[in-house]
Amino acid sequence: MKYPPKHHQDNNINHMLEVIKAYPLATVISVKDNAPLITHLPLIYNTNGKLIGHIDKYNPQTPLLKNNNEITLIFSGPECYISPNIYTTKQLPTYNYIKVHIKGTVKEVQSKEALKNSLIKMTEFLEAPDHKYTLEPNNKAMDSYLDYIKMFEITITNWEGKFKLSQDKTPEDIEKAKNQLIKTNQANIASFLNKIV
Repeated sequence: MKYPPKHHQDNNINHMLEVIKAYPLATVISVKDNAPLITHLPLIYNTNGKLIGHIDKYNPQTPLLKNNNEITLIFSGPECYISPNIYTTKQLPTYNYIKVHIKGTVKEVQSKEALKNSLIKMTEFLEAPDHKYTLEPNNKAMDSYLDYIKMFEITITNWEGKFKLSQDKTPEDIEKAKNQLIKTNQANIASFLNKIV
C-alpha cells in the first residue's frame, strides 16, 4: 500500500494557500549539526510567490535563515478525533487533520525599509477583515525595534498538502466528519483556554 494514501494528499496549491492564510503561524525547522532548530513564526505569502517572515536577531535559529539554506515548514489547520459513533456506517476510530508541509530555501533581507514595509503589510494582513489597528510608517516603537528584528524570504521548492478528512468514507459520513471537525475545534478552544487562563 502506498503511503501516505493518495486520498489524504491534496496537491491543489490554492487549497494549501487557504491553510497558510487562515493559519499563518508556521513551525519553522532548520538543521544544524544534525540537530533540528524549531521556531514558531507567522509567515505571509506574498505576490511574488514567496513566504516572508521576521525573527528576533538573538534567536539561535536566526543565523540559519540566510544564504539559501534549506528550510522545512509545517502549517497546521484544524484537527480532531473522530469517534465511530458519528458515522452512519460501521467504522473504527480515527483522527482527522489538515497540514501543509513546505520545503524551500531561505535568504536574509537586509534592507531596513523592506523590513519596515513588511511589518506594516503583515500587520495589515493579520488585522483583516476589520483592520481595527494600523501600523503606521512613522510608529516610533516599531522604529526602535528594527535593529532587533531580522527579515527573511523563503523560496518554495516543494509543497505537500496532508488533508485527512475521512475521504474514504461515504459522502454522508464525510459530511458528518467535517461537521464534527468544526464542532470539536470550537468546543475544544473554549474548554482548553478555560483550563489554562
